[in-house]
This record gives sequence, C-alpha cells and structure tokens, in this order.
Amino acid sequence: SGVRASAGGHSYLYEPLWWTGMLTMIGGEVANLAAYAYAPAIVVTPLGASTIVLSALLANCFLGETMHICGVLACALCVAGSVVLVRFAPAEAPLLTVEEIWDLATQPQFLLYMAGVLLLAFVLMYRYAPRYGRSHVLIYVAICSLIGSLSVVSCKALGIALKLTFRGSNQLFKKETFAFTVTVLACVVVQINYLNKALDTFNTALVSSVYYVLFTICTITASMIMYKDWEAHTMHSISCQIMGFMMLVLGIYVLTSTKDAPPGCAAGLRTALGRTHKPEYHLCDVDEKVALSP
Repeated sequence: SGVRASAGGHSYLYEPLWWTGMLTMIGGEVANLAAYAYAPAIVVTPLGASTIVLSALLANCFLGETMHICGVLACALCVAGSVVLVRFAPAEAPLLTVEEIWDLATQPQFLLYMAGVLLLAFVLMYRYAPRYGRSHVLIYVAICSLIGSLSVVSCKALGIALKLTFRGSNQLFKKETFAFTVTVLACVVVQINYLNKALDTFNTALVSSVYYVLFTICTITASMIMYKDWEAHTMHSISCQIMGFMMLVLGIYVLTSTKDAPPGCAAGLRTALGRTHKPEYHLCDVDEKVALSP
C-alpha cells in the first residue's frame, strides 16, 4: 500500500523486508569502508562485480533458478578479470593525516570534477527525471552513479581516518573528518532514493548491470583525479587494469543477457550478440502493478 518509489513515494520505508535488506547492505558497506582504507578505489569498486556473480550463484542454489551455460562462462570471465585487476593494482601513496586527504579533495582538478558532477546530477534530477525517468533507465542510474562517485572517495577518506585513529593518531574529531562524514550521508540518501526508483520501475537485472558499469566508471574517474591512483604507473600496468575491468564488464553483460536465453552455447551466444529476440526490459506501469497486487 502507499505510493510506490517509481511514483515518488517512500512507502517502502514501512516494509520490514526493505529494512532487513538495508541493514544487510549497510553491513556490506562497512566491509567496503575497511577495504577502501587499505586498497585503491579503482580496485575495490570494480570488484563489486562479485556481488552480481554471487547473487546468480545463490539464486541457482537456493531459488531454483537455472544458470545458463554461458552464465557459467561469464562467472569464470569475471573471476579472471578480478585476478588481473588485483594483480596490477596500483600502490597507494601513504596518507598520514586527514588534512592531507582534505588537500587532495580541495585541489582545483577535483573541485572542477565535483562541480561538474553536481551540476549534471541536478540537471538530471530536476529537468530530465520528472519527464524521462520512468521510461529511460539511464536517468535514475546516472544520478546514482554520479553522486556515488563522490560518496566513494569520501568513504575512502573516512576509512583512512579510522585506520589512522586505530593506529594511535586520532583523526575522528577534526572538521575535515566531519565534512567527509556529512558528504557520505548526503550522497547515500540521494543514492538510496533514486536506486529505489530505478528498481521499482525497471527490471532488476538491467538496473544492476547498468549501475555497475556507470558507477564503476564514475568512481574510477573520481579516484583517479583526487587520489592520483595512476600517476606513477606505467602504460602497461594501466592497460592491464583496463583490460581486467573490461573482462568484468563483458562477464556481467553475458551473465545478464543470457539469463533467459534458450539452452545451449550457440543459442546463448546469439542472444548475447543480439541475434535473437530477447525479453524487453521496460517500464512497469504503476497502476497495472497496483491492480495485480493482492
């Protein structure tokens, strides 16, 4: 009951199952926070593909969903891409205080990126989302991805601040830490709102795959500008990291596109290449959903 997320409502806030999922996701994000403290965001974020692969495997084991043979190959491709990405991960420059991170966040290049992200996000929110959000999946997902890139670099700053605090150099009560905390909370609220709109409007598999690609690209860009992850790396190392990321993207695409394909490798390949008719991921009419609900 209530107004659905796709129509601008927040009735999901009254659903215990939604809060169960939210608490589970928060637990995962806490682990992510720890990962960002010890590894570059351009490694941690792409490895988020493991959640999509794991979801497919768990659905196959516990929900009775049959994984296509091409889906199995796609999972193997994701694992291989992850190995390549970790193997050529960049070494981070040591950051000893939260003030150093703040200096990185206030450098002109990153301020320009942040201004561009916020401007584009506001244009999408207030001009295009009301008109095209319920018919184009990229609108809601792009908003989540753009704002999400700012939340990731801020989460990394918080993770480093916590790491330094646990090592004896207290960084928790500094104004820079407070600013990063407020940024994370504000970004997360926006992400939750628009991600719920996307999931309530479009097919979950489509949203997950598109969100993964856009979010990862935005995060790599933000991290590369702010933390200068690729500054001291050779072209060979950077090329290998890009190759690993492209393997992950290809694996996610094949896993998603062949989910409902006819059995057999040949049929799955034709589906992945768009040679056969695939189920359309389209807008679900809100009134129709309400009418069909018990």
